[in-house]
Amino acid sequence: MASLTLPPAPPNPRQDAIDLHKAFKVQRGLIQQEYRAMYHEELSHRISSELSGNHKKAMLLWILDPAGRDATVLRESLIGDAMDLRAATEIICSRTPSQLQIMKQTYFARFGTYLEHDIGHHTSGDHQKILLAYVGIPRYEGPEVDPTIVTHDAKDLYKAGEKRLGTDEKTFIRIFTERSWAHIASVSSAYHHMYDRKLEKVIKSETSGNFEFALLTILRCAESPAKYFAKLLRKSMKGLGTDDKTLIRVVVTRTEIDMQYIKAEYFKKYKKPLAEAINSETSGNYRTFLLSLVGHGH
Repeated sequence: MASLTLPPAPPNPRQDAIDLHKAFKVQRGLIQQEYRAMYHEELSHRISSELSGNHKKAMLLWILDPAGRDATVLRESLIGDAMDLRAATEIICSRTPSQLQIMKQTYFARFGTYLEHDIGHHTSGDHQKILLAYVGIPRYEGPEVDPTIVTHDAKDLYKAGEKRLGTDEKTFIRIFTERSWAHIASVSSAYHHMYDRKLEKVIKSETSGNFEFALLTILRCAESPAKYFAKLLRKSMKGLGTDDKTLIRVVVTRTEIDMQYIKAEYFKKYKKPLAEAINSETSGNYRTFLLSLVGHGH
């Protein structure tokens, strides 16, 4: 008796999307190489011609590896038509020394110029000094801190800011670019304890503009990167209209880094799952794509 063969079930587009997402996570570079070999065309060109708007922007960023994403956002923020020094500052000051190291190599490989050169060319003053020092100095990444140095740094910051007329920016730059995140977080709490004032408030009253933003980004990420990005996401979706540029940048660059922690912080602070907020602020394939990166639950 002949055996009955059932035709294969039609593919489920949702499953296709999940499979693509999984495959990409593992071997992004290889997939793009194979695509190029088989179809004699860059996958990014195909995406550019098939998609549009925010979905296209998010997808083109996502197909890169994490260091490539950071390098691309930086390049566009520093020298693109839509120059955005805050976005460049956020990318630099919220990354670990090892992430910055790989990102600098990727930046040079992709754009044929040193990141330091572009920073030097498109920023100025104390803002430029802090960015160059932050990408150039290898910092310790462990959790240990030396309480004696912590106290010393807190005193130095007090002398450089609140205690004097005007601000000694050099001291702020030195401490914020040479010390580890764990150390800066300890300095922040020591400062509060010693002078009954929050270091964040001191930075806000002593500095301004992009330099202030760089110091605050370093301080907030030293205390909790997840909290920092949760707040950034909230800001991008609050009020009238959505700041899609920030929403895409944060979701896509943090998806394989610390998205679970960001979601937990978001829920804790705003009593609403991040996915729910994105769902109500976006639409269509763009919404589906961002939600696939964020994942459900909180």
